[in-house]
Amino acid sequence: MTKQNIEHYPYPPLSQPVDSDEIDLRELFAALWQGKWLIIAITFVFAVGGVGYSLSLPNTYKSEALLAPANESGGSGLAGMAGQLGGLASLAGVNLGSGGGSETQIALATLKSRQFISEFVHKHQLAVPLAATEGWDAETNQWLINLERYNPETQTWLKSDDAPADQPAMPTDWQLYKAFSSKLETATQKDNGLITISFESQSPVFAQQVVELLVNDINTHVKKEKLAETKTNIGYLRQQLENTNLTQMQNVFYQLIEEQTKSLMLAEVQDEFVFKTVDPAIVPEEKAGPKRALICVLATLLGGMLSVAIVLVRFAFRKEDV
Repeated sequence: MTKQNIEHYPYPPLSQPVDSDEIDLRELFAALWQGKWLIIAITFVFAVGGVGYSLSLPNTYKSEALLAPANESGGSGLAGMAGQLGGLASLAGVNLGSGGGSETQIALATLKSRQFISEFVHKHQLAVPLAATEGWDAETNQWLINLERYNPETQTWLKSDDAPADQPAMPTDWQLYKAFSSKLETATQKDNGLITISFESQSPVFAQQVVELLVNDINTHVKKEKLAETKTNIGYLRQQLENTNLTQMQNVFYQLIEEQTKSLMLAEVQDEFVFKTVDPAIVPEEKAGPKRALICVLATLLGGMLSVAIVLVRFAFRKEDV
């Protein structure tokens, strides 16, 4: 190709404008300014809706108790004997348990288990407050019963019209477990090992009573199981004592039986078996929820973002049509 041909067909200059889909910020601000009334209107509607929704929510109250593991104080009771006699018990074929933190974790897991909660709800007759109330009357300190769900005069459950035909009128154990566990919280402080058990309800009195009953029942439950286990160990040790003629093994069995009997006697008079109360549950005077201010702020922000998105989408479609 000659020099003349090259000059006859020059390349397009670099400064030549190229089509682009970039959006000018000034156009965006102009579009937002034009749609300001729509933005204000939608944001206002969401703000009013947030206020109305937050005011429709009932107040809830949380009562909590601060607990400490009972087996950490000097290794008393059955848990303390587990460490002292672990070697002798293993020699005799008896498991005294590990005690310590694992026992506390097992107690906490038991506290939130389906079986324990179901038995707890039925034992203390908590089905009606959990599944058949519309609110709490602070003036009379009584539950507002949902008469379409429960008849307090005949103490019978009623089935709603939209319920399936095969569904029983009374709530199932699974429904009661879900209703109860959603209000129950447990937390363990990592620095000192203290444990917090809390329960949230529309009734501050009910919340305090539930926490108090939970602490008492979990101590009783674990104590009952440990006592039964210790009695089983004593029975096994006495059986093995009768079956051996070795003086050394007889001494081992005598010592184990003596210590297990001492532990049994101490445990029978120990009410706070697994959890000791540091700060008992009280009737709360301040509400725990709902956080109405936060709900209103979030509703307003949601309305503002949604309205801005609508305005920008309309602007983008108008620009494509041009």
